[in-house]
Amino acid sequence: MDYAPFHEQFPNIAEQEIRSLTVIRGTEVPAGTYLLIELYCTEPNCDCRRVFLDAVSVGENETVAVIAYGWEDREYYKDWFGMDMSQFIDELKGPALNTASPQSEYAPMLLKTIEEHVLNDDAYVKRIQVVG
Repeated sequence: MDYAPFHEQFPNIAEQEIRSLTVIRGTEVPAGTYLLIELYCTEPNCDCRRVFLDAVSVGENETVAVIAYGWEDREYYKDWFGMDMSQFIDELKGPALNTASPQSEYAPMLLKTIEEHVLNDDAYVKRIQVVG
């Protein structure tokens, strides 16, 4: 599957709605700002209902985590995928670290932080679902 950044398709919306995390000292994640770049599937007729959140360290200018987020339930992804492979379905359902992407050593902590502080925003999640 091919994925494209949201900001390339909808620059005005992305400029107003880009999410970021600012981490202060005292956590497992290095202090700094992390932009969350949304990537959506571009395959025609695909109904994967997922987004990738590419966490980019502003200070390092590099991706430190790629989080897959699928908002449907397990049954949806089992039907969409065509079989029940538990570990794969768990990643499709997300949020989860994308196993096909390189991850930094602190990616698991970023996943937890994003789940707690970004994906709990109902308005943001609803917008993701409309685009995806």
